[in-house]
Amino acid sequence: MGDVRLAVEPNLQGAPLVLAFEGWNDAGEAASTALRFLEGALGCVPLGELDCQEHLDFTVQRPEVRLRDGRRSIEWPSLRFAFGSLDAARELVTGLGVEPHLKWQEFCAAVLRFVERLRLSPVVLLGAHLADVVYSRPVEVSGFASRPERLGSFGVRPSPYEGPTGIVGVLAERLQAGGVEIVSLWAGLPHYIGAAPNPRGALALLQRLGEGLAVKVDDSALRQEAAAFEERISNLVAGDPELLEYVRQLKRRDFAQ
Repeated sequence: MGDVRLAVEPNLQGAPLVLAFEGWNDAGEAASTALRFLEGALGCVPLGELDCQEHLDFTVQRPEVRLRDGRRSIEWPSLRFAFGSLDAARELVTGLGVEPHLKWQEFCAAVLRFVERLRLSPVVLLGAHLADVVYSRPVEVSGFASRPERLGSFGVRPSPYEGPTGIVGVLAERLQAGGVEIVSLWAGLPHYIGAAPNPRGALALLQRLGEGLAVKVDDSALRQEAAAFEERISNLVAGDPELLEYVRQLKRRDFAQ
């Protein structure tokens, strides 16, 4: 069972860790887009990675060929970690990878050992799901937390969801069982809009994350992308009579509730 290989080992005690996974947990690529934007805004630098050879089916998640200085190399998928400064006194750690296919319990145990080794807290997991929601309304973010009252600081409502779960749900439970404070934030995106990435969902997650962790970043570029995305989707809906009628039904349902 592998461990996270650290490129550096700074003193990060008490720093929050924000995680996102591409795949089933990442509708519209909203969670991964939000995390990448956060890393860019904070100027995050590599911290380490978890080798995922034991956890991925490479016929599903292929390694990629890269050309560097005319030479070909293989880039293997991994769970990569980075860190950056929130302010003069605070650091933040990020983790981004593909949802594992195999040995989830061992995968979660490796992440827990990493969290314990660097004494990170809290761990915030980002996700996005498909829902019957009106595309033009503000993206609603729900979630759960090891301390339910903590959700209020993120400005989200508790999620009543029961059903199939992904690595975000399983990892949250494993970390909580290990005594780690966790918060899980989920953006609800319209199931009838298949476009990705969805910057409106990413922006909603970034804003809720910023509120709960007191993270201030310049999100103007993401706001512009979200506005342009909404305009494109509005034009798409307006040009499709069946889709337009479906959206009207959703609005009437919401109004009646």
